[in-house]
Amino acid sequence: MARLSSPQELEKYRNEILSKRNLDQPVITVCGGTGCHASGCHAVVEAFKRVLHEKAEENRIGLRVTGCHGFCERGPLVVIHPQKVFYQKVKPEDVPAIFQETVLKGKVIQDLLYEHPVTKEKIVSEEEVPFYRKQKRIIFGSNGSIDPTKIEDYIAVGGYRALVKALFSMKPVEIIEEIKKANLRGRGGGGFPAGLKWEQCRNAPGTIKYVVCNADEGDPGAYMDRSLLEGNPHSVLEGMIIGGFAIGANEGYIFVRHEYPLALENIGIAIDQARERGLLGEDILGSGFNFDIKISRGGGAFVAGESTALMATIEGNVGEPRAKHVHTVISGLYGRPTNLNNVETWANVPVIINEGADWYRQIGTEGSKGTKIFSLVGKVNNTGLVEVPMGITLREIVYDIGGGIPGGKKLKAVQTGGPSGGCIPESLLDLPVDFDRLTEVGSMMGSGGMIVMDESTCMVDVAKYFMNFLKDESCGKCTSCREGTKRMYEILTEISEGRGKIEHLDLLEELGWVTAEASLCALGGTAPNPVLSTLRYFRDEYKEHIINKRCPAKVCKALLRYRILTDACTMCGRCAKECPVNAITGKRKTKKEEGIPFKIDEEKCIKCGMCFETCKFNAIEVQ
Repeated sequence: MARLSSPQELEKYRNEILSKRNLDQPVITVCGGTGCHASGCHAVVEAFKRVLHEKAEENRIGLRVTGCHGFCERGPLVVIHPQKVFYQKVKPEDVPAIFQETVLKGKVIQDLLYEHPVTKEKIVSEEEVPFYRKQKRIIFGSNGSIDPTKIEDYIAVGGYRALVKALFSMKPVEIIEEIKKANLRGRGGGGFPAGLKWEQCRNAPGTIKYVVCNADEGDPGAYMDRSLLEGNPHSVLEGMIIGGFAIGANEGYIFVRHEYPLALENIGIAIDQARERGLLGEDILGSGFNFDIKISRGGGAFVAGESTALMATIEGNVGEPRAKHVHTVISGLYGRPTNLNNVETWANVPVIINEGADWYRQIGTEGSKGTKIFSLVGKVNNTGLVEVPMGITLREIVYDIGGGIPGGKKLKAVQTGGPSGGCIPESLLDLPVDFDRLTEVGSMMGSGGMIVMDESTCMVDVAKYFMNFLKDESCGKCTSCREGTKRMYEILTEISEGRGKIEHLDLLEELGWVTAEASLCALGGTAPNPVLSTLRYFRDEYKEHIINKRCPAKVCKALLRYRILTDACTMCGRCAKECPVNAITGKRKTKKEEGIPFKIDEEKCIKCGMCFETCKFNAIEVQ
């Protein structure tokens, strides 16, 4: 189609799209996010296509592959509109019944509905599922209703109205004041006020300026930015264009992690579509404003998500951070003023411009406004992406939204903020989640990773795991970070293997302080958090490892002891047969001969656990 050259043409185009849509027409939406792809949603989509083709219903019944719905634990997810019937764990063989019973007859298939784990009630509607009920999905909500590869879907739900308002009804300084008034803080981890950063970049000397979107999401288990780019890429583009206009930039970059192929594909499609319709490029909507966006692929380095390292990577240099005595808003990409925000921050901008700062400020706490998307994973029943208002408690997230801990086990800790975040104990579960309160207790918001741990988790092992990740991801530029993370990992290994000394605890704290204070970037500055927070709240567990050479959670192999319970042993001999080092002796009991009780030689035992896994009679005790 021809480029849109005015707000009037955009609105006319929107009305044409809406006029062709019958809201009473059945529409089948299938979650096409990465999580559901892993669960087999592609096969479900193909099954629906076959049924629609066979029944010649393509023109009367719509099929839409959307972005991530968030409830990844239950994928593949299918929602039938307009009834909004929510089906979970759908298989290709379920498709004919869904089509025949629900799409054509309006009947609900009970076996595919979500069942409340306590009341056993079958829940029909998506918004009534406990996982969704306490969420406030102002950024993530459209993911479940639009096809990310079709700009028409985004425009149909009001897309690019905020851009029109910004370009034609507001001055650049007014846009910045609105963002400042909303108190939008960067969702990438630091929580710096976005409006203040925009203002500093606009006021920086120089005629050429850049805006950059950080989509280099490297936290293990976190995929919020990925899912936004995959499911609603135009919301990010719209935010960046508004930001570019406010700051005085004509060029933007989206730095995307190379391991995100679907996000790369969808954001590329979105950029092409926006250009074709005059929403990117020269003279956007006839406003006289020129702005375009390029995609830059990251190489997978965790440190490349740091602002100066990211910009060095875009320039084609090694992704290493530099000192911050000169801020990137003054001298960033190619030595010019550059404003960097992450995916979620940019996606908040159209909402604020559309709804107004006063509306936005009603959500959240005094110092943290709006919502935050978290990746809720680990030892929790309902895993996935959740968007919640700032100020919600950890308890509400874990139990009301997450459905509690599997197997009736007790919650032990929640780690927030990614690999360099802190571990918050069960005693602080009623802590309101916002930037400032999380920092107060030794953790941080980070980009939004949230890992739930139960009583079977060893906190020494957790600290060792994340320190292993961080030492490998350190770029090595700072001695404090390069050697500090390495030495902390070595000490944690010694403790977990029974060679720990009580003085190691003070040494870990000292190393943590030096690493944080003497490092250039946030990787080194926050790397000690997993160690320092676990020492702060779980010091007794460290002491148990050091003094009694015992791992209470029975995770650290070197500290485990396996013992055969004579009274429970049936003398079947299976454990001895499976033992790889012949550490188990005894004689198998048969109908003709009495057996000799089996026992484990601790000197030979390599703590592999094969005997424990093999025994069907619970006759092996782990101490």
